[in-house]
Amino acid sequence: MADLAFRGTWTALVTPFVKGGSRVDAEALERLVEDQIAGGVSGLVPCGTTGEAPTLEDDEQLEVIRRVVKTTRGRVPVMAGTGSNSTAKTVKASKAALAAGADAVMLVMPYYNKPSQDGMCEHVVAVAEAVGCPVVLYNIPGRSVVDLGVAATVQICERARNVVGMKDASGNVLRSQELARALGDRLALLSGDDVLTLPMMACGARGVISVTSNVLPAQVSAVTTHALAGRWDEARTAHLALGGLHGAMFVEPNPVPCKAALAMLGRMNEDVRLPLVAASTVTKAKMRDELVGLGVAAEA
Repeated sequence: MADLAFRGTWTALVTPFVKGGSRVDAEALERLVEDQIAGGVSGLVPCGTTGEAPTLEDDEQLEVIRRVVKTTRGRVPVMAGTGSNSTAKTVKASKAALAAGADAVMLVMPYYNKPSQDGMCEHVVAVAEAVGCPVVLYNIPGRSVVDLGVAATVQICERARNVVGMKDASGNVLRSQELARALGDRLALLSGDDVLTLPMMACGARGVISVTSNVLPAQVSAVTTHALAGRWDEARTAHLALGGLHGAMFVEPNPVPCKAALAMLGRMNEDVRLPLVAASTVTKAKMRDELVGLGVAAEA
């Protein structure tokens, strides 16, 4: 655990599919991983929300994790998204991910069945005790409905020493301050919203688990690198330059706009799986405008 640095820019990888979405596009996934490493990211996160984990079969999820691990060849750590709203299934998926070579697991808070704060705490502690590897919490109340509070997070950290980080996508910068004040260096806080990366780092976060870095890994990495080095003016300039693109990434459900951008740059198909659908013409036009403005795409 001491060898893993949960800081900087970690990319929440999209899962490329072949045309029609019938299977994972292994070649496009390998290219994506190589692009991320070349762009200087700190780590990779396959099979999260951005990776369309809800529509991946169990064998596909393991295929993605194995492929990412194999392609990285130890150059950056791999943290697999394995959380669900079943504790038993989460333990099973986490153990399988570790057997596939993942260095750590990320656990989304249980969705739909809406556990209490105590329920979320018991869920995380049970999984952490069962797997023994580094565990990063994923708090995203906009998708899971439940919101892991500061008190419950502190309790988890007291009971499960291998819970080492949190991806906070609550959209609440005040939460970053509360967690930093309550836990200090005990928990590595990572922004779960690209647009809030710099504000959260100013309040104690150590980096971001990013969607935008799928498209521009070097530019997103520059923000966290500058901030971690205390170069706040440079970090602010780099962060603000990406503001329009960050916003465009979420005008439709993630990862629809992100895949549209990657398709425009010729890196993969834009295909997503139902119930998601491909980006609208309006969204594609907005995305292209942002990419053109950043000098990474040509006008249509």
